[in-house]
Amino acid sequence: MKPPCMVVVQHILPALRLEITRELVEKYGLKRTDAAAKMGITPAAVTQYLSRARGGSATNLLESNGKVMELVDELSRDIAAGDSPLDVLLLKLCRACSAARSEGLICQLHRESMPGLVDLKGCSCALNLA
Repeated sequence: MKPPCMVVVQHILPALRLEITRELVEKYGLKRTDAAAKMGITPAAVTQYLSRARGGSATNLLESNGKVMELVDELSRDIAAGDSPLDVLLLKLCRACSAARSEGLICQLHRESMPGLVDLKGCSCALNLA
């Protein structure tokens, strides 16, 4: 059995990191090493995100959701500017994850990973993640 929180850890958070990394490098022109430092990850992780070796499984789902991508844009801008304290950035990342939850993206990925959930009436996995 795979609880919905595993879907977040395995798919949603890496996809959010991929999108943020991509924006930092492509939109804001940061070098990979600078993007890595600002995100607290290694340059190798940046390379893996940009090549979609990490985070690629849910990226298309996130990219198709305007609400989530709006939050990714805001977070990327704040990270690139370097003006926001870490606790504000973490709160914004949580908001992006919450948006993915409220938009049903977690339920969709959860059903794909556990086809038996399709038979359940009224998915509540999005509601049970706090």
